[in-house]
Order: sequence, then C-alpha cells, then structure tokens
Amino acid sequence: MRTDVNTLGEFGLIDHLTGNFVLQQPSSLKGVGDDAAVIDNGSFCTVVSTDMLVEGIHFDLAYTPLKHLGYKSVVVNLSDIYAMNAFPKQITVSIAISNRYSVEALDELYAGIRAACETYGVDLVGGDTTSSPKGMVISITAIGQGEKDLLTYRNGARVGDLICITGDLGAAYLGLQLLEREKQIWQENPDVQPNLEDQQYAIGRQLKPEARRDLIETFRKIGLKPTSMIDISDGLASEIFHICKQSGVGALIEESGVPIHPDAELLALKFKLDPITCALNGGEDYELLFTIDPNDVEKVRFLPEIYIAGEILDPKDGIKLNTKGGNLHVLKAQGWTHF
Repeated sequence: MRTDVNTLGEFGLIDHLTGNFVLQQPSSLKGVGDDAAVIDNGSFCTVVSTDMLVEGIHFDLAYTPLKHLGYKSVVVNLSDIYAMNAFPKQITVSIAISNRYSVEALDELYAGIRAACETYGVDLVGGDTTSSPKGMVISITAIGQGEKDLLTYRNGARVGDLICITGDLGAAYLGLQLLEREKQIWQENPDVQPNLEDQQYAIGRQLKPEARRDLIETFRKIGLKPTSMIDISDGLASEIFHICKQSGVGALIEESGVPIHPDAELLALKFKLDPITCALNGGEDYELLFTIDPNDVEKVRFLPEIYIAGEILDPKDGIKLNTKGGNLHVLKAQGWTHF
C-alpha cells in the first residue's frame, strides 16, 4: 500500500512521522509542534528552530535577487525564535547547489545572510555545503535563548483571552502575485520591461521581510507575557488554528480588527481579490499572532503596530470570522500548502 503525502498535508505528515517519538531527556522541554524546540539550561533555555528553502518551491530566482534571498532565509528562521518570546543568538547555514551557481552568485547570497546577521545581532557559527542535482536548497538553524518563565508557547491561550496581531497582513502575498504576473508576461515577451506599478511596499514585504524583534523587546519593557504566540508565516487563519488546536479552545476573529496596509488593499482590488482573504490565507508576513490576558489590555491598547483582533472562545464555539457586515463565518485554514 502506498500513501501519497498530499493526503496528509504538511502538519499531518509531521504528526504522522514524529507522533511516536517520546522525549527521553529531562532537558528537552518542548519538542516537535511549536515554533521552536526548547532545551532546559537552568534558568535560561536554549530555543532551536530550523527551516529549509527549496528553489522552485519557496523561492524563484527569476525575480528574487540572491542577496535578498540570503537575508530572507535568515529572517524567516529568526521569526520562529521571536515567536517563542526569546532572542536568537546564532545561526548555522547549510546549502546544496547545482553546478550552475558561481562563486560570485554565492557571494551575493552570503552578503544577504551577513546583512541579516548584522541587523539582528546573531552570529553565523557553522553549516555545511554540498552539491545538488538541480537548483539550490538552503537549510538554516536558528539558536536562541529565553528565560524559562517568559517563554511563550502555542498551547497557553485561555477562554476570554484577547487575540492580538502585529503589523499588517496580506501584503507579502500580493507582492508575490505581482511578481508572478510580471514573470509570466516576461516569459511570453522577453522584450517587455517589468511593470511593478510603484508597489515598493508589497514587493518589499515579499522579497525582504523583517522579523518582529522590536515587539519582543517591547514586551520586556512593559512587563507583558503573552499567554500564547506564533509567527504568521502560513496565513492568519492557519496560525489561529494552530493556537486553538494546541490550546484546546475556539476563537472569534473580527474582520475589522485584522490590519491591512492601504497599499495592499488597493493592490488586492486591482487583482480582483478580497483583501481580508489575502490577510487570512496569504502567508509570508512574519508578523506575530499572540493572545493576552484581558487584564493586560491597557499594556497594549495604545501601542503602535499591535491590533486587538478578536477573542478566545470555548472550544464548542469553533473558530469563526465576524465580517464587517456582521455575518459570522466558520473560518477555514487555506494558507500555504507545502505538498
């Protein structure tokens, strides 16, 4: 009997492959299933996350400069560490490359990696290089550190908690749509110059995202510990499902509370897309979705870049979206599918 991995999906496959693994070391506090693994080192914990980027699946060099790719490949890993309410300290970088890549091309890639390390204050401490029969594969492991009592997991949301979102959502997905459109036009007519419609914001959100170190630093300053947290890499809907599943709760998201940049709204309408659909299902925003105790609302109410977007409900109430028109819809996670 042969089972196609597509029948399980990414997270179903992970559950299937790792569900029988039991943590044997007392220092292994958190294994598979959160943004990062957690290893006990006394009062501090080591936080480890790894991500793989595959050419043709996660990036397209037709419109992604190698320097931007290097930068982004680091940032997406650091975002997982921040999502644990911890701070990244080191990274390792492993790459597999085909013979079409020159030393100069790899210099560009590593210039982007170095720029990200300098921006976020992390050290490159190791890695590996090998050959690939086709294209490029980048695997980065981020190693961070956090105080044991401040680490934040996906399973801590409680009924009555408020749902918060940082920054804005949907622009990265729309930037990708614009780049894909121009690539298709170029393939059909190589003489046509790209028309990116002066959409620097959406293009920037796709090609050069940033991780929210600033918000984690703010949490420390104002004495806020979220009850749960996850980074928004696969779309808001997918991430709220992760928190609800791990925490055993339901949720209500208010459409009016989901932050969308004005440029992204206009671009969505140009593509005849619903802006809220892009925000819910687009992915690659690398913002933070977190929940807070309602008693902490005054700590975040007037902070820039933090938006209260809903409430955690009893699990029997399900996971729903309240539209601006006052209609309740059962939310579906339709974000990035890896298989």
